[in-house]
Amino acid sequence: SPDYETCPESDLGEIAFIGRSNVGKSSLINYLTNSEGLAKTSSKPGHTTMINFFLINNAWSIVDLPGYGYARRSKEDRERFHGFVSDYLLGRRNLICVFILIDSRIPPQELDLDYVEWIVSCRIPFALVFTKTDKIKPTPRKQNIEKFAAALAERCSGTPKIFASSTKNKTDRFDLLDFIEAALSTRS
Repeated sequence: SPDYETCPESDLGEIAFIGRSNVGKSSLINYLTNSEGLAKTSSKPGHTTMINFFLINNAWSIVDLPGYGYARRSKEDRERFHGFVSDYLLGRRNLICVFILIDSRIPPQELDLDYVEWIVSCRIPFALVFTKTDKIKPTPRKQNIEKFAAALAERCSGTPKIFASSTKNKTDRFDLLDFIEAALSTRS
């Protein structure tokens, strides 16, 4: 869908994925669905420009949202993306949870912290997924995740569910799927 108004009507639960441009959303969706090429991947940021819905087993949907932050798009395009993504997140009644993807290789970024803080202020259920864990050594990865959690704790109360994932090393897939199944079951 190119905007919120044209999103398909559905009563099925939806799990949305969002993160900074080029954080690995499409790769994670392909990994979770065990379907290489389902979501288009690209090495250049800003490839996702629409709200993409993937029907899973005729029971629920994965929703791939355009990334926030830097992308090789005009300021007008970025603002338009932000507008319809916000409309989706705030208005979609069957949205169950949002996975916010964070690059595990970098220390906490204000943009990511601001986005999570906004999600919290809107009372949207979410979990954090630290991606690309195979591209950083375990100790600095752990430190980056802990620093992010500490910085978030200074801004928001509560502790979100945190996953560390590598599509290359095949880690956390079943933990993520179990979490999704549990989240979807709360809607029944």
